[in-house]
Amino acid sequence: MIRRRAVMSWSSGKDSAYALHVARVSGALDVVALLSTVNESVDRVSMHGVRRSLLERQAEALGLPLLTVELPDPCTNEVYEARMAAFVERARAMGVEAMIFGDLFLEDIRAYRESRLEGTGIEAVFPIFGRDTKELAESMWREGIVATLTTVDTRVVPEALVGRRWDRALVEAFPEGVDPCGENGEFHSFVSDGPGFSRPIAIEVGEVVRRDPFVYADLFEAQRP
Repeated sequence: MIRRRAVMSWSSGKDSAYALHVARVSGALDVVALLSTVNESVDRVSMHGVRRSLLERQAEALGLPLLTVELPDPCTNEVYEARMAAFVERARAMGVEAMIFGDLFLEDIRAYRESRLEGTGIEAVFPIFGRDTKELAESMWREGIVATLTTVDTRVVPEALVGRRWDRALVEAFPEGVDPCGENGEFHSFVSDGPGFSRPIAIEVGEVVRRDPFVYADLFEAQRP
């Protein structure tokens, strides 16, 4: 079977990590790179607030090159779409035929991604879309996904939970109505270990920064003894 070359849209979080795992296991796609958007003003992953250095550690652990799209802050939709379109052209030149996303159930987000790629020769692929998020969380834990909350929306999740490990105990502590996988934007995460990682990434939680209504835990790589 000829596998199609693909890039993984990589947020640094658990959904991306699990979608990558499912895509690799399927055998239909040859994932050749990770794609991340980075806020060029602070050199961090957009929304997640993760340092570029930690992104690089993830890529190394997964054995994949890291490709980034640099975005200004603030970033208009026009600028975002122009820079992503330039990346798509670059990906096509690499022979890429598919882009993998870790979206779970938001139909409008899926439709937007599909519309942006329509006619480019690159198909949007959603390996975990539509799965029950409670069952999905259990599957992620069974497969060894280790994630830490980097960002929480304090309108729905208590500030005290940022910087905590995403596990059953944490999910049980969420207020009623919070999706266990945070698909509605309640929180974002950083994956430090999981399927496909050659080694775990040792992290420490630093300063917690508030930018209402969000709070961010500044993660950094722990110093090895």
